[in-house]
Amino acid sequence: MGHGINLGELVPDFDAQTSTGPISWHKWIAGSWAILCSHPADFTPVCTTELGALAKLMPEFETRGVKVAALSCNDEQMHKDWIKDIEATDFSKGCKVDYPIIADPKREIATKYGMLDPEEKNAAGLPMTCRAVFVIGPDKTLKLSILYPATTGRQFEEILRVIDSLQLTAKHSVATPCNWTSGQKCMVVPSLTDEQANAKFACGFKKIDVPSGKGYIRLTDDPSGSKPKLPLGNVIWALGGAVVAGVATCLAK
Repeated sequence: MGHGINLGELVPDFDAQTSTGPISWHKWIAGSWAILCSHPADFTPVCTTELGALAKLMPEFETRGVKVAALSCNDEQMHKDWIKDIEATDFSKGCKVDYPIIADPKREIATKYGMLDPEEKNAAGLPMTCRAVFVIGPDKTLKLSILYPATTGRQFEEILRVIDSLQLTAKHSVATPCNWTSGQKCMVVPSLTDEQANAKFACGFKKIDVPSGKGYIRLTDDPSGSKPKLPLGNVIWALGGAVVAGVATCLAK
């Protein structure tokens, strides 16, 4: 798969052709957050669902200031032809594929980024790219990477959640717990003393009692000021309750 990249390392620069024209990677990032998503091949079923879903979610990435690019080992003309299929399916929900799909037919970029899957080969016996996700910070260093096998499609809502965490923790001395979403309680990082944490967080923090007596679990409000999103099930339940209450009121009249 190549040597790959470690977290915190500067990601390799490259020049390439894409579905939207030539790209110079580091210049294109230009101080923004960015994600690079590789896929095994054009005109394949799982990849079509993924790139369609990515097109639908572009407003979410743009709201977060994140640039999006995809990549496979096909050429740019094949990308352009495939985009017509992606946009014609229900997976894109009528949204255009406006983000660049990078052409890497010689597998030079895939080798630099360590994204070739030795188990998946094309008809010519050449290795294909795996389903890799690289989240890159404004400083062009790698903040997160995830590798999926060819048979498993990605969950882009999870990637958005991770980006929320990365952006929050880059600005504030907090960590995000399991299943955290924007607006929920965060954890004070262990490197801060209680005194430092009280001075840093206006709302203070709550220390969780555990049998060991070690006060290492300290919860504080999301310092970004975001409010928790009500889960869809709760929204439906709340709306249902309002409807029932309204019907009861009408019957009582």
